[in-house]
Amino acid sequence: MPKKRSGGGLSTTQQAAKFLGVSVLAGAVMAGIALPAAGALGLAAKGSVQGFDEIPANLKSPQLSQRTNILDSEGNQIAQVYSRDRTVVELKDVSPYMQKAIVAIEDSRYYQHGAIDLKGVLRALNKNAQSGGVAQGASTLTQQLVKNYFIEEAGDDPTKVAEATQQTLGRKVKELKYAIQLEEKLGKKKILENYLNITFFGEQAYGIEAASQRYFSKHAKDLSLQQSALLAGIVQSPSRYDPVNDEAEATKRRNVVLERMAQLGDISQAEADKAKETPLGLHVTQPKNGCITAVKGAGFFCKYVENVFLTDPTFGKTREARAKLWNQGGLTIRTTLDPQAQDSVQSSIKDHVYKADSVAAAATLVEPGTGKILAMGQSKPYGYNKNETEYNFSVDRDYGGSNYGFPTGSTFKPFVAAAAIEGGKSATQEYSSPYKMNYPSPVQQCDGKQWVNTTGEQVQNENESEVGPYQMKKAMAKSINTYFVQLISDIGLCPVVKMTDSLHVHQGDGSKLPQTPAIALGAIGLSPLTMASAYASFADRGMYCTPVAIESITQKVGNEQKSIPVPKSTCSRAMSEKTADTINTLLRGVIDSGTGQQAGLDDRESAGKTGTTDSRRNAWFVGYTPNLAGAVWVGSAKQNIEMTNITIGGVYHSEVFGADTPGPIWKDAMTGALEGKQSENFNLVDIPDENDHNKGRGNDNGNDNGGNDNGGLIGGLIGGNTDGGTTPTPTFSLPDGFIQGNTNGGRNGNGGNRG
Repeated sequence: MPKKRSGGGLSTTQQAAKFLGVSVLAGAVMAGIALPAAGALGLAAKGSVQGFDEIPANLKSPQLSQRTNILDSEGNQIAQVYSRDRTVVELKDVSPYMQKAIVAIEDSRYYQHGAIDLKGVLRALNKNAQSGGVAQGASTLTQQLVKNYFIEEAGDDPTKVAEATQQTLGRKVKELKYAIQLEEKLGKKKILENYLNITFFGEQAYGIEAASQRYFSKHAKDLSLQQSALLAGIVQSPSRYDPVNDEAEATKRRNVVLERMAQLGDISQAEADKAKETPLGLHVTQPKNGCITAVKGAGFFCKYVENVFLTDPTFGKTREARAKLWNQGGLTIRTTLDPQAQDSVQSSIKDHVYKADSVAAAATLVEPGTGKILAMGQSKPYGYNKNETEYNFSVDRDYGGSNYGFPTGSTFKPFVAAAAIEGGKSATQEYSSPYKMNYPSPVQQCDGKQWVNTTGEQVQNENESEVGPYQMKKAMAKSINTYFVQLISDIGLCPVVKMTDSLHVHQGDGSKLPQTPAIALGAIGLSPLTMASAYASFADRGMYCTPVAIESITQKVGNEQKSIPVPKSTCSRAMSEKTADTINTLLRGVIDSGTGQQAGLDDRESAGKTGTTDSRRNAWFVGYTPNLAGAVWVGSAKQNIEMTNITIGGVYHSEVFGADTPGPIWKDAMTGALEGKQSENFNLVDIPDENDHNKGRGNDNGNDNGGNDNGGLIGGLIGGNTDGGTTPTPTFSLPDGFIQGNTNGGRNGNGGNRG
């Protein structure tokens, strides 16, 4: 008799030897190696006991990757994203037919044996020896669950997946030890539940709920006998028995499962025979994964949310850690997207710019005081086909946008005015503002150095009739380039840089603005989200709030929902209330009697600014009410189309202005977004009208050609490269189809076109 320990039973060495004998047999069967039982036991006793004991004692069940649901602010689904399409369900939510079918075909003695089915191992070994190949396997459902745990942990790493599935005795030993632990820890029902949730059923479906939805468009709890048999049969070889691509082979396999269920007494033979005669009855739901499936044109916003998640350290210290959490899924992400505002933006863009047009439009709406992004859309849909794009024109490069953003033209001028007023300049400040002039020089920079116009660069207004002197109110309304160049020369570059820093105004690649007078005319590329967020500070009387897209996130862990911290908007004072109120008054004048009249809202106070850039490659309108700010850009992503003699949205334009194309988009988008919302008023200040200085000037009605705007042909986009204060000519190498212009110098171009 074998020696027993004092407490009874076999010694540790004897137990391990016995266990490993079975382990090696099972491993041999799975690997197709017909080892004699005695030899296997000898191998186990001689050389494997120490390795078995060194295997960690506890197997940690992985957090199964699941679908992530992205919702709007009202809880409506925008899109589902996942690395593996899976929805974890409890066993009570799985059809009893399905439970019986999977046990019958995969492990018919499941409820009779422990973690290891010794009879099954010996039977399979004998069967394989007779056939000369691998005719039968011997892994129990528990062993298969352990293997699937290893595969789940491997994720999408091909090396780790290969290690998790390699047919080696060492892996089988580990698998069997953990199987014993699971049997003791979880019990049969929980193991079956976990198995049904982790198993791959083909057609991108992981777990029984996803499989039921994919093949039959129903919940797992509602599966019929024949449907359950089909799904159970797929597990052995999802590609071979794929009912979508090989109905005949899948039907044969389903009938094998039905027959096995009858043999085991799970169903009667009559039930099996009747079920065999039924068609497969597929009702396939195509997988809908990713932002490309987003509703309401919110694909770009959806992708922005994903990029925020992968970029923000709130969700993990490293990008790898954040990506792991994202791919693990099971998240419910409640976003700031307002369905009413999003509908309005998409409808407005669709009405004014067609997706097949040679240029594109993008619009973003932001809530002042909270930084919430309420809407984000563009004319070219999210996708990879003709007239579609995966690039988000509304955001910075790091979040899926253009390399440098898009030059803003005269929509930059309010930042210069805000810097001047914050520094003590009066809104009645007057400059000579001739039609054409050299850039004033020198201009003071923040580092104590000076920008010098060494090449005699000039700036001019849109029309020869626009001759000063002008004060700030009319200069803003008419967007007089020479006025703002004189203003920035007077106050210096540093106050402007400080103001834009406080408004988080940065180039589309994230870098700071260059210290050159050309920035006054919008020579630098910015994103619509940056512009909308900065203008929202005017609406909120000087308080800047960082933009946010995520309200809350919960993650499903087991049967519970775990809350995950999300980044919050940070608000800070960018300027005094008096300065903001003055800018609001100035920009109210742009809409009342200036270049932005076509964009003015009919039912509430609004303010804003138009802008057009060099050769009319970009046109903007950025505006706001006290409770909503928005930016609209129209142009070519490659910056290679001059918007003259062009048809956009079915409307012919001899020349495009910020007022006549982006303006109406903004007006319609804002009108719909604010419908039913409270109408609020600005805190306006009194800015006396300037004295009549029209001598030598033409008609000064501020509405040339139905809305021409002196938006400022952007400076800094022409000329050579110098190191002493001039800006190099931008280079347009376009590996990804986006503007690559380098504007980090200081040379200034012609300011001319208005928006």
